[in-house]
Amino acid sequence: MDINKILSKCDHTLLSRTATWEDIKNLCDDAVKYHCASVCIPPCFVKKAALYVKGAVKICTVIGFPNGYNTLKTKLYETEQAILDGADEIDTVINVCDVKEKKYDAILAELKELKEACGNKILKVIIETCLLTEEEKIEMCRVVSMSGADYIKTSTGFSTGGATPEDVALMRKYCAPKVKIKAAGGISTIEDAEKMIIAGADRLGTSRLVKIAKALNAST
Repeated sequence: MDINKILSKCDHTLLSRTATWEDIKNLCDDAVKYHCASVCIPPCFVKKAALYVKGAVKICTVIGFPNGYNTLKTKLYETEQAILDGADEIDTVINVCDVKEKKYDAILAELKELKEACGNKILKVIIETCLLTEEEKIEMCRVVSMSGADYIKTSTGFSTGGATPEDVALMRKYCAPKVKIKAAGGISTIEDAEKMIIAGADRLGTSRLVKIAKALNAST
């Protein structure tokens, strides 16, 4: 698979707690150069990054990250502020506590409110697959499909595991056709990316593929 096609599906990501503005600026520069789908960055950098890129690449940020058990009011405030600051895409983490208690109606209600707050901006829903049973993953595919969210996303990359082709394939099987899939967490090679795309991923959350592209360019 052509690496440029893969990069066009990448949310070039930097969510480190020690990230600096210089790091974020370099991330943005690389995302523009390699035509990535977006940069995925901490909320505190969204406003500055949006002003810096001037629309040259989409700005994605994270809400309720990484644990997801913030209150709905908090998530709504974070979402609204991120959009005011210039975010084009919102990746929110579900409350896994609610999943474990089978409070799927509560999760659905939360996601509907968050999607309303997003308006025409993209909402991706992180379900943290590594913490869920297969039955819970299937239920979350149903809930996300009903919510109006644009994407279902495998992982934060901050828990006990990341994306697997098997989970991506399960999501594609059980989500409504209109729901796109983002695989994130542990995607470190071109081969990893290809497996996720073949399994059904529309987006990839990764910090490493641009580095591989840069190394390939340097060697030619």
